[in-house]
Order: sequence, then structure tokens, then C-alpha cells
Amino acid sequence: MKILILGVTGPTGQQLLTRALDQHHQVTVLVRNPSKLNFQHQLLKIIKGDVLDSQILLTAVLGQQAVISALGMGQSLRSFNLITNAVNNLIPTMYESKVKRLIFLSGFGAGETFTQANLLQKIIFKTFLKSIYSDKARAEKKIRSSNLDWTLVYPVKLINTTSNGNYESAEKLSMKGMPKISRADVADFMLQELKNNSFVKSGVVLK
Repeated sequence: MKILILGVTGPTGQQLLTRALDQHHQVTVLVRNPSKLNFQHQLLKIIKGDVLDSQILLTAVLGQQAVISALGMGQSLRSFNLITNAVNNLIPTMYESKVKRLIFLSGFGAGETFTQANLLQKIIFKTFLKSIYSDKARAEKKIRSSNLDWTLVYPVKLINTTSNGNYESAEKLSMKGMPKISRADVADFMLQELKNNSFVKSGVVLK
């Protein structure tokens, strides 16, 4: 499948990229600084540019069958409206390009999943992650109201361990304490969803 991956220089984006290529997808990535990628593959096309640049984004989206986003702010606790601004640019670009499938990485506790969080999680989401999660929530409202075939992916706390495939996925999951999931497993799920389309026009929690 021909796919565009956004946010590929981040740790989850890197997991997505390597797995997508291992599965023989034709992958296009849009990166501001290609030297950060340091990766070459016969199925990989690298476009230099910013997701907030409408013309560059259109070039990247044209001809794709799906878009997968792992956009994020890294370790920053401030969002600077990156996700909202990116989605405001991405949705009309996908309309123009006639690309309907969007798999978008968020985080558990953002948007409609906040009500599923336990007390400890809610405190963290409303304090330390307030800026990041407010940005995600605004962006997700835009995605949910779009005509795209979207899936919003809400993993619990991400960790950098190897994939074990031992995780749960559902629209709602019970929470105790601060559960964790590997970025590798999240990437694995997102690529499975690309094939299975089990959660089209819905959000899915991973833990």
C-alpha cells in the first residue's frame, strides 16, 4: 500500500517506518530535516518540508492510499498548537487529494477518552499534560467531524521496549494505576488497523 507517514523522526514514527517497510508498503515521509532520518530504502521516498506548508503537504499526500500520523512534541510539555494547526492543514489537503484513510496517533486521556481515565491519570492529564492534551482535543474534534475514514489511536504511557504483542485494544478499557505500552506495539497496531479497518470512524484505546 502507498502510505504517507507524518512524525517519522519521533520514536513512535521510527517504529512505524521500519515496520511499514518490512511489510513492503511504499512509504513517503515528510520531514523538516532529512538528516535526522539517516535512513535509506528502495521503498522509501523522503520529502523535505513542513506539515504546515500546504503546498508541500499536498505534494506528499497526492497518490497515497492512506496517511498515518505520529506527530508530536517529543519531550516538550507545551504544544504551541502543532497538532491543531497540522490537522487544519491535513484535512482539506486529503479532501483535495481524494485520500480518505487517516490513522492518527493521540494519547489516552485526550479528547473523549478523558472520561475513561482513573483519578491519578486525570490529575496528570489536567496538570502536566494540559497544554499537549488541549491541543490534541481540538484537533480530534476536527478529525471526528470530517468525512475522512479516520481512526484515532489512544495508547497509554509509551515506553521504549521491544514489541511483545501482549496488549489490549478497544473503544473503552478499564484503567488501574499508570499502565504502559511499548511504542513498537503501538506501531504494530496502527499498521494492522491499516489492513483490517476494524476501528474506522472511531477511537481505540491501547494498553
